[in-house]
Formats: sequence, structure tokens, C-alpha cells
Amino acid sequence: MKPKVLKTERDYKTALAYVERLMGQPSPDEDELELWSLLAEKYEEERFPIATPDPIEAIRFRMDQAGLQPAGLQPYLQSKSKVSEVMNRKRSLSLSMIRALHHGLKIPAEVLVQEPAAPYTVRRSKPSAKRRKISA
Repeated sequence: MKPKVLKTERDYKTALAYVERLMGQPSPDEDELELWSLLAEKYEEERFPIATPDPIEAIRFRMDQAGLQPAGLQPYLQSKSKVSEVMNRKRSLSLSMIRALHHGLKIPAEVLVQEPAAPYTVRRSKPSAKRRKISA
């Protein structure tokens, strides 16, 4: 079979069937197998892209994988209060937090630096009683 760029679903299915046939041979041509696998992979990347996860969801997923409780994030987020604020989306991740999470928990930096799916809440400080008084 002559290799070609996969443009349709029919091309893709034909390529997958060919890859299976090659893999079923006792000693398949490795170069041909690799080429057809790359063509199929390229088609999949273009047609079925996988979105990058939300930073907070990525942290939660990694915590679950590692069996960590929120307290286990303190070495990476600096304090118990910052852990709570970050995980409740009241504080964005700082550069030092991103670096620590990337190096310590092996979360890809490109996931941590992106905008979160849910917005962070911005807390405005209430004006003090002195500021509320209007002078005549």
C-alpha cells in the first residue's frame, strides 16, 4: 500500500486496518509500520484534539494520583491559607507556585500557566469607617 496523507475518515480506517495487518505479520517492515502509525497519529491529533486541563483540576488530579490531601500541597503553595485560596479559586498561582508544582508534582508547566476554566474571584476590600465619612 502506498503511503499518503490521511484526509478522510475512510483513509484513516484503511490506514488503521493496514497497521493491524502489518502488526500481525511475523516480522513486519518496521519503517513502514512506523510511517503508517505516524500518519494515523497525525490524523487523530487534527480530528480529535485533547484539550489541556484546567490548572486547578490538574492539581486535583495529581493529588488524587499521589494520594495527597490539601495539606500535602503546603510545600508547593507556601502555606495552608494559600492552599485553600488557590484550590477555591480565590488566588491565582504565582510563578514560584507554578515552578514548585511543576518540579515537585511533575505537573506540566504549560498546564499550570494557562487561564483557569472557572474565573478567580476578586475580593475587594471594604472601605474603612474613616473613609466612608464625607466631610462637609
